[in-house]
Amino acid sequence: MANTNGAFGLRPVGKVGQNTNSTGATEYRIAAGNTNAIYQGSPVIPLAAGVIDIVGAASGGTVGLLGVFAGCEYVSSTTGETIFSNSWPGSGADTNFPVKAFVYDDPMQQFVVATSNVVAAANTEAEVRAALFANANMALATGGTAATGLSTGSLDLNTIATTNTLNLRIMGIQNDPDNSDFTVAGIPVIVRLNNHFNSANGAIAGGTVSTTGV
Repeated sequence: MANTNGAFGLRPVGKVGQNTNSTGATEYRIAAGNTNAIYQGSPVIPLAAGVIDIVGAASGGTVGLLGVFAGCEYVSSTTGETIFSNSWPGSGADTNFPVKAFVYDDPMQQFVVATSNVVAAANTEAEVRAALFANANMALATGGTAATGLSTGSLDLNTIATTNTLNLRIMGIQNDPDNSDFTVAGIPVIVRLNNHFNSANGAIAGGTVSTTGV
């Protein structure tokens, strides 16, 4: 049976160690002049100007991740009304008011992400489980759907490796009978953010935490 999952980016599901999981999001700011759309479920990075932005590449980029975008609040430059949105559309804010971004930024937060592809070496449950504790990158980490505001990011099985600069650490497979066909895309894999900006190991290539976006 084909999996029902489509791509939806990263959704919070629990924490490492099964600690109390509030899925709480911290408030940050988006520059009002930022023209990059940011979708719910997309990884975001910190910028030197004290604001956040979407990752710099479709695979996730090389900047330490701050967390995952949950949504935003801003004042419309057209209507003057406060907008609560799954996504930052890249324009339309009244610059007299802040653009508030909410980010799942706990370094121990785990997320579920759907696989984007079928790989010969990972088309059974046993083969995917053998990749636990390895690292991987996303496919289409910067993409999303304007109508829903949701990310179209997914896990790229082709990138699984021990390379410590890959953005995701594979932690498990979600038990989901409707998405249990390992021969097609849509397997729900549990991950955490690797090299998290707020964690002790928040480093990128070169061993230094990055404070600027790409």
